[in-house]
Amino acid sequence: MKHYTAANIAEALGTHAVDWQWDAGCIKTELEFKDFKTAFAFMSKVADMAEKLGHHPDWENSYNRIGISLRTHDQNAVTTLDVALAKHISMLYSSHP
Repeated sequence: MKHYTAANIAEALGTHAVDWQWDAGCIKTELEFKDFKTAFAFMSKVADMAEKLGHHPDWENSYNRIGISLRTHDQNAVTTLDVALAKHISMLYSSHP
């Protein structure tokens, strides 16, 4: 499993996940929605996707905002699993109403 650093994460994420930033050994994003119900529906879709990948985010929700942090805990690093999930989340967010 490949590990990523602050120096190479942007290239790995590419243009499909530009909303993710390196932060102290993980990648993070904050997403905003029109209201709580929409944010919660998005979280549900991400949860389904995470189950399929077998890789789960650390996240928090406050009304219409979702903060998501990704790192592979058993590797203590950002890995290919995190990059894949970040790309899926970003694509889902870009198509979410």
